[in-house]
Amino acid sequence: MHLRLKNRVQSELVRNSARLLTANVVAQVIGLLVYPVLTRMYSADDFGLLNLFMSIGGILILISTADYQNAIVLPKENTRARAIVQLCLALVAGMLLLLVASIPFSRPLARLFNAPDLANWWWLMPLYVGGLSVWAVLSNYYLREKAFRRISVYQMSQSVLNAAGKTGLGACGFFSGGMIVSTILAPVLAILVSLLNGGRQLLSGIFRINKNALRAEAHAYRNFPLYSMPRSLVSTLCPNLPILMLTPVFGLTEMGYFGMALTLAMRPLQMIVQSVYQVLLQRTAQTVNERKKIGNLLLRFVAVAFAVLLPLFVGLYFILPWLTEVLLGSDWRVSGEYIRLLLPWLLVMTAVAPIGFIPDVFGQQRVGFILEIVYMLLTIGALSVGIALRDFRLAMLCYSLLNTLMISGQMAWYAWLIRRYDRSVQDA
Repeated sequence: MHLRLKNRVQSELVRNSARLLTANVVAQVIGLLVYPVLTRMYSADDFGLLNLFMSIGGILILISTADYQNAIVLPKENTRARAIVQLCLALVAGMLLLLVASIPFSRPLARLFNAPDLANWWWLMPLYVGGLSVWAVLSNYYLREKAFRRISVYQMSQSVLNAAGKTGLGACGFFSGGMIVSTILAPVLAILVSLLNGGRQLLSGIFRINKNALRAEAHAYRNFPLYSMPRSLVSTLCPNLPILMLTPVFGLTEMGYFGMALTLAMRPLQMIVQSVYQVLLQRTAQTVNERKKIGNLLLRFVAVAFAVLLPLFVGLYFILPWLTEVLLGSDWRVSGEYIRLLLPWLLVMTAVAPIGFIPDVFGQQRVGFILEIVYMLLTIGALSVGIALRDFRLAMLCYSLLNTLMISGQMAWYAWLIRRYDRSVQDA
């Protein structure tokens, strides 16, 4: 009986992972296939402006929910989970009001980043932050309800709409802003698509607000805004620091090439990381609630990931500049050279990121936050070396090596937390 139950759990994990992975693969492949077209429509400056817009927006998205969306999968009672969803949506509404109030100050904000064109599109920032913040909440609620198909529908719809919008607007001569407009509209429309066919029934009760319940859940999961949100903010700020710090010094063109390097590198990796992360998070939260061991699943996953990825990354090192030039055009060869500098970081990130929820599961947000602050300060120092010497490649290399060391240290901490929990289960 125990063996049958174990096989069923593993089968469910594999099935759900495969479903999300398949959707991610299709979505990311669509996104990648359109880039050879986009790089021949848009300039490196256009891509640099998009990267800057998304970097600023990504930080605001995290602040908008105070990271409470990651608590949605944790409580046993559905009524508590719905109260957390309501709390998140109320916080998002507050952020949107602040962003609307910031529109008159768009030009000073653009001058801060030495990117005058940013002012022309800042009025769209509330839509971008609002759409992706709502999806951050909704996707975690889907995870709790095991509505993996709806997540898959969103992923594929968003990718198709984004690719079609950028291509269509570029073909019509709507450059620069065309990519920003598509990046905003695609997730909003994809959310609506994911809600079709029973979405109203799934979300029944979400809009029946109980203020006392909201206050109770805000207090119960206060570690998320107190420690997890600042930690997530710092962890999101760190990968965006190259764009935020280097754009004023090296300009939008250089950041366009670097942004393309990140896009080409991260999209294939994220289709693995996001899918496995979501399923492992749901499975781990359920297993911990049942007071069962998790080490065998999580630590074995990381070991297998390293074994599979290492030879693949070694092979990519030798062909990346040539491959980038063939796919995107001769002007973009430098993006492949930038990816090579980032490979050590990308390797450890892909293997470890799928279990990055471990501090949240075990209530270790405070320690995680302290580590992220140290990481941010070291990242600023690493990038400052390249800025001081006016050497962009040196800045990238220092950044990559620092990330590699920090993520390796995080993995050691995760392993210690997992083993400590498993020992407590065994001794109970």
